[in-house]
Amino acid sequence: MKTHAVKAAEISHAWYVVDAEGQTLGRLATQIATILKGKHKTIYSPHLDVGDFVVVVNAGKVRLTGRKLNQKVYYHHSGYPGGLKTEPIARVLREHPTRVIERAVRGMLPHNALGRHMLAKLKVYAGPTHPHAAQQPQPLPTTGK
Repeated sequence: MKTHAVKAAEISHAWYVVDAEGQTLGRLATQIATILKGKHKTIYSPHLDVGDFVVVVNAGKVRLTGRKLNQKVYYHHSGYPGGLKTEPIARVLREHPTRVIERAVRGMLPHNALGRHMLAKLKVYAGPTHPHAAQQPQPLPTTGK
């Protein structure tokens, strides 16, 4: 048997839409990351971007379990002494609801140029509408169980 090498002509990128309303953040992010990586395809190759586009609507209505809404904090350091910045997830969800999903998915993708290319195929919107109707996105395929 020979290993099949995926060629650029064989790669096609579909569009999927997912409604985040009422869905748990982490479980939703893993499904999105799987689609962006292309692991749901038979031609998956870890060094190529074979994944599809994902449009997320109603990002502001994503669900957090337990006491995460009150306890989870995002950290960022400027690189200077005393430059630690903290931001509670409740405030991020209230002011910039798209960043919560983007950040959760970004942590699940490769931390290199390929991961940034995959993340560019993620489109997140706080409300129920999106401007990608021309791409005719399909509902997100169910993965796993």
